[in-house]
Amino acid sequence: MARAVAARGHEVEIQTTDRDMNDDERARLSGASVDRGVALHVHPQGFPATLAVSWPLARALDAAIPKADVVHIHSLYLFHVWYAARVARRARVPYLLRPHGSLDPFLWKRHRARKALVEWAFQNRVIDGAAALHWTAEAEMRLAEPYSRGAKGVVVPNGIDMADYVDLPPRGRFIARHPALAGTKPVLFLSRLNFKKGLDVLIPAFRKARDADPALRLVIAGPDDGFETQARALVAKHGLEADTLWPGMLEGADKLAAFVDCAVFALPSWSENFGIAIVEAMACGAPVAISDRVNIWREIEAAGAGLVSPPEVDALAAHILLLANDPARARRMGEAGRKLAAERYDWAKVAERLETVYREVAAA
Repeated sequence: MARAVAARGHEVEIQTTDRDMNDDERARLSGASVDRGVALHVHPQGFPATLAVSWPLARALDAAIPKADVVHIHSLYLFHVWYAARVARRARVPYLLRPHGSLDPFLWKRHRARKALVEWAFQNRVIDGAAALHWTAEAEMRLAEPYSRGAKGVVVPNGIDMADYVDLPPRGRFIARHPALAGTKPVLFLSRLNFKKGLDVLIPAFRKARDADPALRLVIAGPDDGFETQARALVAKHGLEADTLWPGMLEGADKLAAFVDCAVFALPSWSENFGIAIVEAMACGAPVAISDRVNIWREIEAAGAGLVSPPEVDALAAHILLLANDPARARRMGEAGRKLAAERYDWAKVAERLETVYREVAAA
């Protein structure tokens, strides 16, 4: 997002912590650097880690925010949210606040007592002081209405660089690298292995679909985010060890090859404020089967780019079978998805909308 705005001639900088970075990322990114016109400053996280407290970040915000026209604060319930809003108010610099799904009812209810304490301490004041809340989908904004304290909302989606999806890997490359998939119909899950991503629905749904079509295979790709142990246990419980591939984190050409070769991309999330992996799959021409908890499901359904159902086993299994066994329909949906990604989610177009929002906020 920052790169796309910088490409339009603006001065953009990111101030963040090394929270959730591995040792390689921390060594490579800590300190100051410039990435395609964006000044990136990564500061060490301290104690307590629960709130991602970083006093080096605080000192950097003290210097950076008074010079800014607009501040864009990401996430809720963390130290940097409180501190950035505090400095912005004192410097009379307007700020946007992006909840990143935190106000979705499914997530809002989790750890409610702890969150209520943080809301009382600072989060409610941060929301009340925002020039606007930034949502990535209309559905996300509507779902969060009970918890957004009447704040103004603006909708600007996430994006992808469609130039990265012009020259796709040839069909068959991912399958060739994983011989166990030869002659099969891969059903691809590619996302963080997190409780909210619907693997507890996908795995039994795949079992049901696999019973009807023995050619199906399940590919679970992505980094562990606290749910891999449970996911592997579910695979074992349903007797799917021989039918499931675990390629781990896929990036670059390997990720694109997986999208190109899958018969179905499935993400039956319980909560998904946007779902960038779905847009990436559509940009590669993959037909998608998603839940109606993904907040861009209406756009996908209206474009004819995928099949949508509640996060339920029988409904998802039926959609997997439908797409895997109707190549013509799957191809049409893949083409519609690629068109939707290019027309609605290309960063070049998203950045225009974001620039307009920044100008309006700065002017006000």
